[in-house]
Formats: sequence, C-alpha cells, structure tokens
Amino acid sequence: MRLYLFQLGSLQPLGIPVPGYLIQTDEGQNALVDTGFPYAFVANPPNVPGPQNTKIVVREEDYVVNRLAKIGLSVNDINILVCTHFDPDHAGNHALFQNAEFVVQRAHYEAAKAGHARSQMTRAQWDAPDLHFRLVDGDTQLLPGIELIETSGHVVGHQSLLVRLPKTGPVLLAIDAIMNSAMTNADTRPLTPADEDETTTRASTRKLAELVAREGITLSIYGHDPQQWPTLRHAPDFYD
Repeated sequence: MRLYLFQLGSLQPLGIPVPGYLIQTDEGQNALVDTGFPYAFVANPPNVPGPQNTKIVVREEDYVVNRLAKIGLSVNDINILVCTHFDPDHAGNHALFQNAEFVVQRAHYEAAKAGHARSQMTRAQWDAPDLHFRLVDGDTQLLPGIELIETSGHVVGHQSLLVRLPKTGPVLLAIDAIMNSAMTNADTRPLTPADEDETTTRASTRKLAELVAREGITLSIYGHDPQQWPTLRHAPDFYD
C-alpha cells in the first residue's frame, strides 16, 4: 500500500498548505481523499483577504488532475473518493470523478443536502448528476488497512482517516479535525472561526489523541500545518 501527499493549493503569505491524498492498495484500488479548490481558482481565486491577510494561491500544478497525472493516474482511475467534508478547499473538483464511489458520513451528506451553508459553495460539485454515494455512519473500515474516523466539530460529519502502511506503520490523516500541531491538546487547543461546534471539536481532538496513543502512531499528518508540511514526502514520492 502507498500513501501519496498532494499539495492542492495554499494560503499565502503564511505557506498554509491545502492537501489531498491518494491511497493505492496492493490490489490496485485507488482511493482519493478530497479534491482541493476548484480549477477556476488557478486563474481567478476569490481573494477576499482572510485572517492575517492570507490569500488563496492555486498553481496549475496544484490542480488535482495534474497532481494525479504526475503519478500516472487520470480521473478515470479513481475507484473511491473519500469526502472528508464539503468545504471549498476539499471538494472543489468532485464532479470530475464520475467513475468513483463517493464515501461520506451520512450526517454530513444529509446536512449538506438540507442546506448547510458552507457546503452550498461546492454544491455543483458534490451534488452533480450521476455521482454515486456510499453513506457511512461513524467509524468504518473503508478497505483493508484504511479506516474512516468520524470527527465532527469542524463541521458535522467530518471524517479523518487511519491508514495502516506496511513499512511506515499506521498514519493518521487528521484533516481539519486537527489543523496543525498546536491543536493536539483537546483541552487547550485554539479553535478557528471555521470550527462550528466547540464541544464536538474538542471531543474529536481527544478521540484522535487516544487513537494515536492506542495505535502507537508516529506519523500524524495535520490538515493545514505550514511547519509540518515541508518536512513530509510529497508526490511523486510516497509513504509505504
């Protein structure tokens, strides 16, 4: 099994990464985790300055199609698309993957369908005709060696992943449940304006910390960590 890390954009000038992931199983299954900002952001990002005047930057090479091409894959090679949640930096290109099975927490999907505000920004992508969804409830084994971990708080039905690699060992993809290494303590972690519920955000942080301790995880990859990201292996390199 291989785990590839893709940079699908960034927030500058702070160098905050927008990651995506590709998990390739020994049986030839390709599971893509998130699809990054919409392609339109390459030429025309909606740069309303965020906190500390951060601005969205998406280079041509950051487009998920081009990241996949660098490791010899096309959109048609993706068997599973894991939807961690439908925020614009995670779900901006979902409609491209017509052959994939989309896997999302039922609570998140139902909230989005009912009009959850942030999810509407990418509705044309995740609610496109002919997409095939599998709705899951809570912690779920996706494939042998890949587990989905329900981590609501940032948004209802957010999900993280545990990937069991043969050489590296178990790897936690925290996604936005823990955005950076300063947020690993459930009691003291700061929250961001995008974290919708404090109680469940802290509960999910605690859940992941307990998972790390129980599984002996030595590699936790945080959702948007500008200090950690440069230290990691990026595609076409991989973890195995």
